[in-house]
Amino acid sequence: MAYFRQIPDFNYVSRTPNAQIGDYTRVKNLFRRVKIREDIFQDTAFFEKYQIKGDDRPDVVADEVYGDPQLDWLVLIANNVINVQTEWPMPQVTFDQYLLDKYGSYENLNSVHHYETMEVKNSQGVTLVPEGLQVDAGYSYTYYEEFSESFISTGDITVPVTNYEYEERIEDAKRNIFILKPAYLPVVLDDIEDVMLYKKGSSDYISGTLKGSDNTRLTS
Repeated sequence: MAYFRQIPDFNYVSRTPNAQIGDYTRVKNLFRRVKIREDIFQDTAFFEKYQIKGDDRPDVVADEVYGDPQLDWLVLIANNVINVQTEWPMPQVTFDQYLLDKYGSYENLNSVHHYETMEVKNSQGVTLVPEGLQVDAGYSYTYYEEFSESFISTGDITVPVTNYEYEERIEDAKRNIFILKPAYLPVVLDDIEDVMLYKKGSSDYISGTLKGSDNTRLTS
């Protein structure tokens, strides 16, 4: 089911050269954005985790999950993805070019972006320093060990994170998304269709999928 089929129309005053007073062009009301009902969107029981594979696009995911590539819009709105260019994992070729444009050369990809901590535990197994904290190079930690009644210094507990590793983490994080469980697909599609219909009572109302417009009231 294509995204734009869900969006109703309105009659927009015609701007063609030969237009007469009262002539209109039927266009999509893009001010009405398709979205999942809030109580469903906030309920994790309706969704399941999914990991994007390789260069898979939203339509590929939709085809695999729902058997319909035109439901790519549902995959996107389930994850609040507005800009596919920046919020969806880049194809490998695009990612490689992005790295070159940003860092100038492949050699620079191995340069250190920042340093992170290794995990530090005391003799009782209690974590004192978690893994992955961003710190300065050479960071060390000193703590009091009750068992030995002494202060212990860890020495350097940092590991370098290269520019490539840093960028790859960002891309990998985009691969972890949530999808609407297929069992709830009919419920959500019916609900969206109902919500997107215009309601009677407005002076602009023509039908459930069409309204008139004076070009100032497009969102009601």
